[in-house]
Amino acid sequence: MTVSPALVIFDLDGTVVDPAGSITGGIAHALDVHGLPVPDGATLDSMVGPPLLESLGRLADVPAEVMPAVVHSYRQRYISEGMAASRPYPGIPELLDRLRAAGYHLAVATQKPEGLAKKLLGIHDLDRRFHSIHGAPDDETLPPLTDGKASIVAAALTVNHAAGSRAVMIGDRRHDAAGAAANGIPCIGVRWGFAEPGELEALDLAARVANTREAGDAVERLLPLDGHVQAAAGSGTAEARP
Repeated sequence: MTVSPALVIFDLDGTVVDPAGSITGGIAHALDVHGLPVPDGATLDSMVGPPLLESLGRLADVPAEVMPAVVHSYRQRYISEGMAASRPYPGIPELLDRLRAAGYHLAVATQKPEGLAKKLLGIHDLDRRFHSIHGAPDDETLPPLTDGKASIVAAALTVNHAAGSRAVMIGDRRHDAAGAAANGIPCIGVRWGFAEPGELEALDLAARVANTREAGDAVERLLPLDGHVQAAAGSGTAEARP
């Protein structure tokens, strides 16, 4: 009998990679170039994670007629400066190596355009650590995906031949939890990303972790390779539960 691989699906920005201001700074730059008001810092931070078109329309009130030009300005800045300025979060390469060495399959599910996601991970020598990388369509003139992250997470499950009972999502925002829930898999919330105050606490998460060591421990507890979920033994910042 073929056994589905144990799959760990990672969000990208705010989970694997710290944009180091490249996203928020790039958005501010693009809005300014086109003479549009730049939101405050907290609003800009909340735009990290959701689809760019959605954030620009909902949070920055960008008119539809100038949206393509604003997106183009943002992407040009991001490609020329932003990707190189971003950095993997502390402990991420070691976490990925730990999980792969243990036998887990690893994937990325991001609402960033898939081509950019692959390029970003390649710049930081992280692409080779993942079995697959999944993102939104590269054509950003298209409307955002109506199901949020659900179809992107589903693609990761399908490509890796993983059943829902053999996978877990790791992310920093409500969009990650929603994408996981839509596919019947648990989600681990990380505290080092861009979640707004109280956002993670309001979500039905399998665990909330403060660092990559706790993230690895939570994966091994929730998705043990012997197939048997262990009782939660952690306490404190990990806040883990089966």
